[in-house]
Amino acid sequence: MTGTFVRLKLAIIRNGLRQSTGRTVGWVLGTVFSLLYALGAAAGMIVLRGNDHAPSVAVGLAVVLVLGWAVMPLFLFGGDDTLDPTRLAMLPLRPRPLVTALLVSSLVGVGPLVTLLVTVGAAVALTGGAASVVVAVVSVPLVLVLCVALSRAVAAANTRLLTSRRGRDLAILSGLFVAVGVQLVNLAVSSLSSSGGLDRVASIASVLRWVPPAPALDAVRTAAHGSYGEAVAQLAYVGVVLGAVLVWWYRSLYRLMVVPDASTLPAAEGRDRSGRSTGLHRLLPAGRTGTVMERQFRYAWRDPRSKAAWASAQAVGLLLPVVSAVQHGSVYSSCWAAGLLGLQMYNQFGVDGSAFWTVAATVATRDDARAELRGRAAVIASVAVPYVVLVTVGAALLLHRAAAVPEVLGLSFALLGALIGTGAYASVRFPYSMPQETRFGGGSAAPGQGGLAALSLFGGGLLGAALIVPVLVLVVALHVTGRYGLLWLVLPAGLAYGAGLAAAGLRFAAPRLTRRLPEILTAVSRG
Repeated sequence: MTGTFVRLKLAIIRNGLRQSTGRTVGWVLGTVFSLLYALGAAAGMIVLRGNDHAPSVAVGLAVVLVLGWAVMPLFLFGGDDTLDPTRLAMLPLRPRPLVTALLVSSLVGVGPLVTLLVTVGAAVALTGGAASVVVAVVSVPLVLVLCVALSRAVAAANTRLLTSRRGRDLAILSGLFVAVGVQLVNLAVSSLSSSGGLDRVASIASVLRWVPPAPALDAVRTAAHGSYGEAVAQLAYVGVVLGAVLVWWYRSLYRLMVVPDASTLPAAEGRDRSGRSTGLHRLLPAGRTGTVMERQFRYAWRDPRSKAAWASAQAVGLLLPVVSAVQHGSVYSSCWAAGLLGLQMYNQFGVDGSAFWTVAATVATRDDARAELRGRAAVIASVAVPYVVLVTVGAALLLHRAAAVPEVLGLSFALLGALIGTGAYASVRFPYSMPQETRFGGGSAAPGQGGLAALSLFGGGLLGAALIVPVLVLVVALHVTGRYGLLWLVLPAGLAYGAGLAAAGLRFAAPRLTRRLPEILTAVSRG
């Protein structure tokens, strides 16, 4: 069976490259760059041989490798047919030989080769005698097998999740995770490039040294120093962890192959058929406003496009203040959180798409339109207000500017209210359709409506920023005149001003919503 699975893996790779020239070129370029990176990392580790920081760097490298292998199935599951064991469920295969065959076949590919090269370089950097070389010969394949086995175990344990709607949501959010991860890597590189960076790595490595598979590589160092018993204990520790991962993988495969899922059981079994709503409605106001809020919360949780928009706004709104704090920037960067969340009010009906007719059919009066817009705005405010407070207070504490919290919150609340008010009008006056399958890096508007989307977002953002000039003037005036004790007044002033702008925008947009329902339905149904 093992030889058959290896041949199947090679056939999958070969047939995938035959699908198109572009895919072949992309695979070749990706393979070349990956191998060059692996060779460069291995060479860099070998150059560190004998350096005091080599053990710390090797330990950190091992943890990064295993972390990458652990999260990779969550992002690449849908694009790698070899990760889905349910495709083999109808074949007469037993889990134990299946684990062996899948493990060996998983060692075939570019990823395992890159891991092997990097691990060999790290092991060579730690060798210092015949005993350490022997330990390195054992530790390198142990690290590789643990990484691959953990990746397969994670994929098997999450197969049903990753093939469900939530799995598709995770695939959509993967671009966000990658973008945030790149920024965190940049911060880490900047920190390491500064003075004392490698000393900080050494302090962190003292903890990471016990995170598998790092002990396997650290065993090479301990063997080089003559601590043979400790080296054997470290290898045994990683071996036990590998055994636990294999058992986890085995049990996950057994459940996938044997235990029936929801598609083979009565759909109603164990479910509540009473038709009762969730407890969310008890926390919301009565009437149409509360109904609209409950509907929008459900959309934000269930619709991949809404979920991606909310997640990106919150992640970037948090990341920018963190980057600013690390680089000793300004506490006013916290206003990004309010701005990005306030922009969610724009194009409120685009996510509804052709289903907007269900909303249009129930909007008959100005009160209905006002309640519809009020409910949508209340959802954004209920999420944005506590989040902005959290981000602002956190950034102020990191920058040791706790006294600046009231004025920053006042500006943020004013900006949030301005964007909610202008966004309500823009949603009514400049609606546009959104593609059904939104991906990071792809378009956020249907073909032909990209200019309208850009005009709405950028124009509305500039208008919202211009509307908070009175609050900004108040902050500048208090700073210039030296009346720092009165800066706390910016918080209630900004809160009241933002609430007034939001209320005025909703009141101004409501009557126009009742008149433009057909035009809005036509505009948002083009995607």
